[in-house]
Amino acid sequence: MQNEICAAIKARKVITFHYKHQNRTVEPHILGYDSDGDLTLSAWQTHGGSSQGWRDFHVSKLHGLSITGQSFDKPRQGYNPNDSTLSRIVCRGFYPDFTDSLVKCKFAC
Repeated sequence: MQNEICAAIKARKVITFHYKHQNRTVEPHILGYDSDGDLTLSAWQTHGGSSQGWRDFHVSKLHGLSITGQSFDKPRQGYNPNDSTLSRIVCRGFYPDFTDSLVKCKFAC
């Protein structure tokens, strides 16, 4: 699933999945490990869950991940490519600056 998420981040594709008994639609921005060592997706939630906004999702709890054909072209307000809640970044979008279209991945995407 890590490779699929990195591919979506690199291609700036919206993804959908089931998380905590609800379907979610998100714009993925960063994948990394939190301080507890859990692989975590930082994404802007557009549908599902409580409301729109920034959310962190533990990848081990995601089910039915699907990359949609829908794209997004810029980071959402409040995006921080150096998110301090993640102790190690696997891949991230819009880095090294917000105008750069490259994604830095440490692993195969």
